[in-house]
Amino acid sequence: MNRFANSAEAPEFDAPQIVRRTRRRRTLGIAAVAAALIAAGGGTALATSVASDSSPTPVATSTATGSDATTMLYGEDPTIPIDFAGWSLDGAKTYLDKTQTKLGTVAKKAVKGCKPNSVLGVSPHAPKIVHNGDTVSFIVCAG
Repeated sequence: MNRFANSAEAPEFDAPQIVRRTRRRRTLGIAAVAAALIAAGGGTALATSVASDSSPTPVATSTATGSDATTMLYGEDPTIPIDFAGWSLDGAKTYLDKTQTKLGTVAKKAVKGCKPNSVLGVSPHAPKIVHNGDTVSFIVCAG
């Protein structure tokens, strides 16, 4: 037995590999929590926030985030609230095409400090529900 007591080699540890693996696991854990929040609707503000220099992308949010004047409820059951606040008129038209709704009148309103052709109001707005084939009117910023 004494022959084997002093013959074992000391184990080698690859410390940098262990650190990388720990960081990778931590990153995956954080990404999983973030994805769960977004899927649960906790990340709605992140999904709808847009940089000030780019045009808004049409995103259907899971909860009504803005005022009722710019929020349209679309669909049957469940209804999908879409907040058009800050969208360009072109983006809103594209979304109407996707939802098979018709564009009604487009009124321009002069409001200080708003981006030209950005949506200020939608009709019919929440709590009325819009279905396929309905007509939707917009109030946009004149500049």
